[in-house]
Amino acid sequence: MESRPFLVAGRPRDAVEAFEVRSPWDEAIVARVARPGPGDVEDALREAHGAREAMRRLPAWRRAEILANVARRLEDEPDRWAETVVRESGKPWTAARGEVDRAASTLRASAAEATRDPGEIVPLDAAPGGEGRLGILRRFPLGVVACITPFNFPLNLVAHKIGPAVAAGCPFVLKPASKTPSSALDLAQAFVDAGTPPGAVSVLPLAGEAATALATDARVRVLSFTGSPEVGWDLKRRAVRQRVVLELGGNAGVMVDRGADLERAAARCVAGAFGQAGQSCVSVQRIYVHRDAFEPFLERLLARVRTLVVGDPMRPETQVGPLVTLSDARRVAAWIDEARASGARVLAGGSRRGAIVEPTVITGTRPELRICAREVFGPVAVVEPVGSAAEGIAAVDASEFGLQAGIFTPDLATALEAYESIEAGAVLVNEVPTWRSDPMPYGGTKGSGVGREGPRWAIEDYTEPRLLVLNR
Repeated sequence: MESRPFLVAGRPRDAVEAFEVRSPWDEAIVARVARPGPGDVEDALREAHGAREAMRRLPAWRRAEILANVARRLEDEPDRWAETVVRESGKPWTAARGEVDRAASTLRASAAEATRDPGEIVPLDAAPGGEGRLGILRRFPLGVVACITPFNFPLNLVAHKIGPAVAAGCPFVLKPASKTPSSALDLAQAFVDAGTPPGAVSVLPLAGEAATALATDARVRVLSFTGSPEVGWDLKRRAVRQRVVLELGGNAGVMVDRGADLERAAARCVAGAFGQAGQSCVSVQRIYVHRDAFEPFLERLLARVRTLVVGDPMRPETQVGPLVTLSDARRVAAWIDEARASGARVLAGGSRRGAIVEPTVITGTRPELRICAREVFGPVAVVEPVGSAAEGIAAVDASEFGLQAGIFTPDLATALEAYESIEAGAVLVNEVPTWRSDPMPYGGTKGSGVGREGPRWAIEDYTEPRLLVLNR
């Protein structure tokens, strides 16, 4: 199998070194991709830095047209794009098709934002000495954006980085996950084909310190990173001259109040906990249920878990596929065993077959266990009873992470209390924290990161205000 080239300034480039991309399902080699070196990073940064003026001067209608054209490429061949996602990430086919649709939607939202100018008139005569002066405030592109994306949404999270960059008029250099590089390479090529200035488009599947060198280079004005907290916070410490946007995951909590629609709550918690094998930053991990509703909720939850179809991600009926690597599956299984050894009860699942971890429900845990305190990133949900809604809200908030949280309740006052008390980027009422609309502001607090995604909000991070003062 020949190695696939990466992109430097819109042009394919090969290298002596290459790495293999393997299917999480059967370990088959699905691609060989050339590995960039330091010289390739330097060339990409130099070209991106040089493309700033061309991108800034690209008219808004043209940026919107490019984004719409790329979105159409996804919409015209959704199965081809989905197959790449499935083969490289192990995501079930239905979820992969959904990701293609979402990526197209993200790009169309970016196209709409490209033609909106959020400028404003500033009344400078509000202070003495400002008489006769008028201020006009507009936002201008900051410059080169370094984007780093993870494996779990290899197409849509790339769209969330580079769509707003193009909409804002910024060149980008993208480092996709080495486990899932092909979607990013295909999407970037579509941007080149649609007419994006070539120097503004580079995709470098780097490893280790080479990625750090890219992110912290002085020519990079914005670093947008989605991935592990350890790597993200380390990059923020090093990227002292860049504006930094981090989305670092969580261990999302849900509160189910008495009087809630238990059928809906159970159905949504199963979808939120076990969709794409729990490999989502907002996957449902901790569920706290009012004691009065605990047994009937648990009965409904377990009944749905037992019907989940586990197996080959290419089969349309599969709902839970493999974890992205065997080592990840072993780690999740070890956390389950640790909880079991501490006295927790495994109510469903709990076993592993290769990279497949059975959908697992656990109760009787302690907050300090890794299965509760850390991000499991696997198909595991902890379910515990609480004595009151207030206790459940406090339990959801008792986490070092704060990405999204959910509460199922019929009571408006309880919903508002959750919104005001839970320190998270979003609190969803009668919905699980796994739900996301791509145009919405998405991001977290505490250990979950800084900044927001969603095209409008990302464009704010990729641009800076500039004031024009007119004097009579």
